[in-house]
Amino acid sequence: MSTYTTDKASPFTRAVISSMRKLYPEALADQSWDNTGLLLEAPFDPIRRQMNSVLLTIDLTKAVADEAIQRKDCVVVAYHPIIFRGLKSLTLSDYQQQSLLRLALEGISVYCPHTAVDAAPGGIADWLADIVTGHLPNPEPSTHTANESKREESIAEEPEDREQSGTNTPSEQPAEAKKKPQRPRPTMRRTYSRPTYPSHQPIDVSKTDLETSAVDHTRTVISPVKGVEGFEGAGMGRLVTFKEPQPLTHLVERIAHGVGSPKGFPLAIPAEPQQGQQVENIQIRSVGVSAGSGHSVLKGVEADLLFTGELSHHEALAATEKGQCVITLFHSNSERGYLSSVLKEKLTASLKDEWERVRKEVAQAELTPEWEDAVKDDDVLVECSEQDRDPYGVVILESSKQEGKPMR
Repeated sequence: MSTYTTDKASPFTRAVISSMRKLYPEALADQSWDNTGLLLEAPFDPIRRQMNSVLLTIDLTKAVADEAIQRKDCVVVAYHPIIFRGLKSLTLSDYQQQSLLRLALEGISVYCPHTAVDAAPGGIADWLADIVTGHLPNPEPSTHTANESKREESIAEEPEDREQSGTNTPSEQPAEAKKKPQRPRPTMRRTYSRPTYPSHQPIDVSKTDLETSAVDHTRTVISPVKGVEGFEGAGMGRLVTFKEPQPLTHLVERIAHGVGSPKGFPLAIPAEPQQGQQVENIQIRSVGVSAGSGHSVLKGVEADLLFTGELSHHEALAATEKGQCVITLFHSNSERGYLSSVLKEKLTASLKDEWERVRKEVAQAELTPEWEDAVKDDDVLVECSEQDRDPYGVVILESSKQEGKPMR
């Protein structure tokens, strides 16, 4: 009889956990508040075992749990911890707990690395810094704001639109209609696009033309994490200082290419730019970078541009009052691209070696036929979730000549 019973996780799960801890030690995480590591350890049933596969996701939603169950994955590596605080119960009435219970029933474990990935050298903070220090082919494209004169032209053309829509102008209305002043109503039927989200595809230089980390710069850690052997230079956030100032419009383009070409993202500039400065002529000498909610890392950082997942209204306002620019991506869009661009490849390479080691170790025990089949399987597969996305998408106003007021 096997010395392994169903009170243990599968041997492949052990290999995944070991690989993640080697790549991103839990000691790197901000342990003052974060909850990283193995958050759900599902017992192994060798008779109906899962595939030797890992599903990468930022958030473990119901849709992602359904995906993992359908794929018969062994482990879900969810960047954000699905458990942050102590639980007094586990019930099906709570949607997050429901996902955990369903995954456990299927023998699927959940590992959450979170800020350990932020802090690691070559982690998410460095990935974001690589993007802003990237380079696009010359002449490097620039983003431009809406033209005020075009906006005025579109407003001037609105009466024509009214006529086309079947609504008479005041001079054309019958006399009886003029006796009853009516409240103005919109005269143009507006069409909005469906919400759009950044692509899940990894950065491919041959397709995006973005050569990452190509612009001459220096890079320092904003909040160092010390004492983790082999991970010198780890820490939260990065401060990038360019050798030569970079146009803000170039950074906007690099970021768009690097994070999956979203339809748009928020950009804040100082409310009273010096000498009529506009987006097109703002020069950036330094960038403070942090994934997710970056305020705790970026507060007090002296940089021309703050680049992060999200800042609150008052945090962004405080930054622009200081003369800083801000680019945010909707929280998880500053993190998701790392899974396909970096983590998938790194984990696959590490896991192949680690799974070979675990297989040899487990094979030394007396095993049942089912266990023997499990350890003979040398397959390793790491994939990114197709269901994972940020809650927010970008909705585009179509079929309208009106444009937003340009930044000044």
